[in-house]
Amino acid sequence: MESFFRAQSPIDLHMHSNRSDGTDSPAGVVREAHAHGVRTMALTDHDMVDGWAEAEAECLALDMTFIPGAELSTTGGPGVGGMHLLAYLFDPLEPELASAMLEVTGGSESRIRQIVERLQEDFDIDFGDVLAEANGAPPQRPHIAGVLVKNGYVPTVDHAFSEILSSSSRYYIPKTNRGNILDVIRLVRGAGGVPLIAHPVGRSGGVMPLKNLEILLDAGLAGFELDHRENFQNPEGLERLHEYARDYDLIVTGSSDYHGDNKENRPGEHTTEPEMLARIIEQATGNEPRYPAHMRGTV
Repeated sequence: MESFFRAQSPIDLHMHSNRSDGTDSPAGVVREAHAHGVRTMALTDHDMVDGWAEAEAECLALDMTFIPGAELSTTGGPGVGGMHLLAYLFDPLEPELASAMLEVTGGSESRIRQIVERLQEDFDIDFGDVLAEANGAPPQRPHIAGVLVKNGYVPTVDHAFSEILSSSSRYYIPKTNRGNILDVIRLVRGAGGVPLIAHPVGRSGGVMPLKNLEILLDAGLAGFELDHRENFQNPEGLERLHEYARDYDLIVTGSSDYHGDNKENRPGEHTTEPEMLARIIEQATGNEPRYPAHMRGTV
């Protein structure tokens, strides 16, 4: 299997479409990935799988391998903080996980409307413009950021998050109905999937204590997304996680976190080693990769 993925490299396991907070359609994400040389990719929209079928069809048309995935929102659990969880190759129809994902996305529009109402105290922004920016997808903060850019308040979406929409700003409203990270890890495992923490030190300046790691591993965590541009902002924390990965033989991935025009990240800017993807596939029982027709007999 590993030799197959060397033929299907580079591998990018973290990409978003306009089904959540990206700007490209699922097929558009695939075409952009292909144009940047990526040959195996995962679509990991936030708390939803709506784009899988379209992305899979485009991958197969371009002789690419498709890995079903999602990025799940969580709160903190006992001893650990809230983080985003990348889940791969899970069964999307498994009732408990499907229900948990729907709980998060179901409250999206109300939350975004409340954030816009807070912003309206200081900015000329309309909720209708945010819905137009979302273009049929559940509205999320990057869609607000896009409107702030269009209205001239900030030059880029990244500036909007750092200057206006950060979780420490007075406009911020937390997501409701997120499960704590330990429960969500268990739900992913229960659906036959493989859970890894996304950009684990990219949004904090600290170092994960060993006791926190052990709590996460006991819940079923498989590893970390370490080669991600945000992680390099915290070199000490990143090095510690590399040490943990070596000591505990964890799965380590690298990804772009592509969002189309909503972030500067480009497909394939960081990638996953074939042997790490092979380990994800070996652990998964809920779903399978979608291979190009002419390569299915080689896996």
